[in-house]
Amino acid sequence: MPTLGIGSTNMQANKKIAENVAAAPNLSMLFAAMQAAGLIDTLINPGPMTLFAPTNAAFARLAPGTVETLLKPENKAALVRILRYHIVPGAITTEQIRERVKAGGGKARYTSIDGEPLVIQILHGAISITDANGNKSYIETANLGQANGVVHVMGGVLIPKLD
Repeated sequence: MPTLGIGSTNMQANKKIAENVAAAPNLSMLFAAMQAAGLIDTLINPGPMTLFAPTNAAFARLAPGTVETLLKPENKAALVRILRYHIVPGAITTEQIRERVKAGGGKARYTSIDGEPLVIQILHGAISITDANGNKSYIETANLGQANGVVHVMGGVLIPKLD
């Protein structure tokens, strides 16, 4: 089966998103957060789905103490909302994103599996995703095919509006 490089490991197209994320050293924080949130089953489901996967470096850029706070059991609901905000129904490639942005006059809107909006633009050739708070994150590694969808590795963590 073909493999696609990510970090110092290879994602295998015949494996599900959860399996590949678990094996990627640069996504270990995402996998730990998914485990803490009880969302591994979501990434094992048949899909198809698209995961905008923040790297360990993306999590490290959050305000000091944010990750530790989110991983506490009493904050599980917020962690679940944040992580589900990174998942969109359907296997969406960057080519499809670019076409939708062009058709949308420079912007495309996607909806996460929780019904929260993501706005995608092309800025200086790079794909930018703006979260509900106006923060931008960029796709660093795109179109990593999985048995149940697609992974795009992100340089930032997307945060929905939290009540």
